Order: sequence, then structure tokens, then C-alpha cells
Amino acid sequence: MVDVGKGESTKVAILDEAAELASLVGLGGLTIGTLAAATKLSKSGLYAHFDSKEALQVQVLQHARDRFTDVVMRPTIAAPRGEARVREFFERWITWQSTAFDGGCIFVDAASEFDDQEGPVRDELVRAERDKLESLTLIVGTAVSEGHFRDDVDPEQFAYELEGIVLAHHHARRLMRDGRAEERARRAFDRLVDDCRPAAPSA
Repeated sequence: MVDVGKGESTKVAILDEAAELASLVGLGGLTIGTLAAATKLSKSGLYAHFDSKEALQVQVLQHARDRFTDVVMRPTIAAPRGEARVREFFERWITWQSTAFDGGCIFVDAASEFDDQEGPVRDELVRAERDKLESLTLIVGTAVSEGHFRDDVDPEQFAYELEGIVLAHHHARRLMRDGRAEERARRAFDRLVDDCRPAAPSA
């Protein structure tokens, strides 16, 4: 239940509740009505913040994106350049998937719902995904420039393969309830990193 307050703090609290609800019922299942029931707020009060279901969904994604920035991106950028920063990103991304929301990563779930539905919600999802992959590509580039990864490593390919690992982790953990999902993801990540390291000098 959201305490009724004033201004931006009230909206942030509502968006926190909405993001959590969306992780459980799906972004498509998030409506002014379902949110009103969850927050014990009136529909008319919620319409003062969101003028439509679609506007609510877009703002929930933007709110989740801001949280991802705070929880994953900012601490990652604070880590030392190079492989350490790549590893920090992976650790925080895996932790995000496991702990950010009770229903799992809202972005992964929403991508399955909206991948073929044109409109502002899909556009916001694509924007968030592109920004994340661009950030990851730059982070991998620092590992190349620092000499931790080979010069011929393709940062975009690395980002593509790492996303595959993280999505497989989400599938194994959420759907298959595989108790070894995180262990398997870490092993796959370590192999990906090992493949990028320069060859050891010949004796």
C-alpha cells in the first residue's frame, strides 16, 4: 500500500509499487485498475499521475531503467577500468535479475510481451536495451584498451554473447527452477572472458 503524500515522492512510491506489480502480472497486465487495487489508491488519483495505461507502462519502464542505472551502471563505472569493470557489470547484472523484483527482471518479461507490439512501450524497451548494450560495449572496449583483452576482440559480439548468458540464467532460474543456474552462468561468463584474454607469452 502506498502512503498518500505530496509531489514527486508520492509518484516514486507509486512507481515502485507498479514496477513490482508488473514483474508479477506482466507489464501488459499492469493497468490503472490493478495498480489502484494494489496501492489502495483511487483510480482518479492515479489518473492524476498517469493519463492512460500506456503512459503508466512507459513510466514504469523508465523508473525501472533509473533503478538499473543506480544499482548496476553507476557502481560498475566506479570499478577500475578493464576486466575488473566487465566483471563488476556481470556481477551486478546477475544480482539485479535475482533480487530487483519478486517476479524477475521486468525488462526480460516485457520483451517477451511486447517484442511484436509496435508503440511507445516497445520503443521504450528498445531504447533501454540499446543503451545498456552500448554501455556494455564501451566497458568491454576499456578491457581491450587496457590490454586485458586481445586487440581483435569485438566488444559488440562480447555484449551479444554476455546477454545470451544472462538471458539463459533468467530462463533457468525462473522457469526451470534450476538451482545451479547462477553457477552455470558464472562458468559461461568465465569461459567468455578467458577466450578474450591475450595468449600467454611463449616460454
